[in-house]
Order: sequence, then structure tokens, then C-alpha cells
Amino acid sequence: MTLPEIGSSLPEVVLRTAVVYLFLVVVLRISGKREVGQMSILELIVILIISDAVQNSMVGENSTLWGGLVAVLTLLALDFGLKALSSRSRRVRRVVEGEPRLLVRDGRLLDKALREEGVEAEQVRAAVRSQGIARIEDVRLAVLETDGSISVIPMTPSSE
Repeated sequence: MTLPEIGSSLPEVVLRTAVVYLFLVVVLRISGKREVGQMSILELIVILIISDAVQNSMVGENSTLWGGLVAVLTLLALDFGLKALSSRSRRVRRVVEGEPRLLVRDGRLLDKALREEGVEAEQVRAAVRSQGIARIEDVRLAVLETDGSISVIPMTPSSE
């Protein structure tokens, strides 16, 4: 399969950068929910390598200051636009950010949800402990939020 050849003029830098940005949004969205503070070392390395790998694909042979500035402005404009669109449309927000996902219900880990979201049981246990709860069995609900954090709701005498 061959892709069309895109040159390195400033309008083409805008096009190249937009294609790379949208591709990365889709790929990173599919790869799972994480916030930067929850990245492992391996995930951080992958992000750094991706940034290096796509740099040339955004500007092509245009290594001028203007080429770099146009790429940066394009990225910022696309990011601003996607955030604005997400804030106005629940459908777009759901596609871009995803939806919260239940990981624990009534003291039981939901293995299918953990697998599908790429979350390890130990990550859930750590989130539970951080809320001062010793055992998963004492959790009514644990939810993977769209920002990658895990919210925990403990069992209460009335919910048991």
C-alpha cells in the first residue's frame, strides 16, 4: 500500500501535521485511558519515541523555523478545536475521551472490564488502598474514569 506523496511547503506542513495529530488521537484513544501521572516508564518511553518518529512526518523536508512554527501552531489549533468540539458535543466527547468503566461491583473485580481496559488487578487494589480500604471485598464500586483515575466507593452498612 502506498500513501500519496505530500510535499513540504507550509500548507503541506499543516496537512501533514493534521494527519499525524488525528492519527495519534485515534491510536492513543484505542490504546487505553491514562493520565500522564499514571504512565509507567515503558508507556513514557513509547510516547517519547512516537514523538521523535512523527516529527519528520509532520514537516517533511522543511527544516526551517517557519516549518516548525507552522507545525506547532497547527497542533495547538487542532487541540483547541477538538477540546472546543468535545465541550459542545457529548457524542464527540464520548468518542475522544471515552466513558467511565466499572471495574469493581459489590466487592468483586470485573475481569472482562479489566482486560478490555488494560488495567491490572493490582492497580485497582492500589487505588482501593489509597482510599483507606484494605480489601476489594469492602468496595461497592470502583470506576475507571475517563482521565485514567480510579474512583472508589466503599461498602456501607446500608449497601450490603
